Amino acid sequence: MSAAQPPRREVVTGVPRGARRRPGHAPASSEISEQTALGTVYVRSLMRSQLRAALYALGTLALLVGTLPLLFAFPVAVLGSFSSPEPYVWVVLGVGVYPLMWLIARWYVRRAERNEEDFTGLVEGR
Repeated sequence: MSAAQPPRREVVTGVPRGARRRPGHAPASSEISEQTALGTVYVRSLMRSQLRAALYALGTLALLVGTLPLLFAFPVAVLGSFSSPEPYVWVVLGVGVYPLMWLIARWYVRRAERNEEDFTGLVEGR
């Protein structure tokens, strides 16, 4: 009987660097198009970040609009009763509220575009 020889050692290496990624074909985009679990996670993360931005904008807008009755009651409470609060209301709406609403909308659009750019960068592997 002969003595048992130890098994031959094999060298295990990873995938060659050139073969890891096919040019022009990002793995995340294929995950999304094939609707795999990972692709679902990518899409959900985009949707979650878009929803978060929308809820921040909506909350800020609700806070802004919710304080309008207090702003309209301010001159009556401070100055007493006066004939017509209409000029004050127009000033509050035109000078205060509408520019703030425009700023909130501008912030939301920029945030949504940034979320989409980040998602595109993730999908394309940039």
